[in-house]
Amino acid sequence: MKKFTLLATLLSALLFVGCTDSSTATPKSSKARFQTVSAAQATLVQKGENRDSCVICGMHLPTFYKTSHAAETKAGTKRQYCSIHCVVHDNEINKTDLVNLKVVDTNSLKLISVYKAFYVVGSSKAGTMSKTSKYAFSKKSEAEDFAKEFGGKVMNFNDTYTVSMKDSYR
Repeated sequence: MKKFTLLATLLSALLFVGCTDSSTATPKSSKARFQTVSAAQATLVQKGENRDSCVICGMHLPTFYKTSHAAETKAGTKRQYCSIHCVVHDNEINKTDLVNLKVVDTNSLKLISVYKAFYVVGSSKAGTMSKTSKYAFSKKSEAEDFAKEFGGKVMNFNDTYTVSMKDSYR
């Protein structure tokens, strides 16, 4: 009887461990994820309890910071997104009237105007919310260097937005 109880306990423990949802845990390899920065490095523009989460999908902003975008509504509410995919969703599906759009510069980690950014679209680095990656740079030379090393095409914001719309609504 003791052997049966011990075996049942071990099987239950293995079943519990095997069924644990690892997507809610902090990934062990989060340091290896190209998009990720520490919480101290991330500039978060939102206020409140969920300030470190994307307003559309809820993804953790520091984990996907290098693809992060920020904007304001015409009413002045600041919003932050894990990716341009979620910006497109908020703008096109939710019909949120966004102004003062910014994106994180991949190298400096500072927010810059999307209209001054040079995006590298389709590099070998992982995308966020899309198979097609989209990383922004404040300097064209830095975007070109990134594209030489990791592939992809250098584009402006409007062209990148169009690519993201196609990715989102196939």
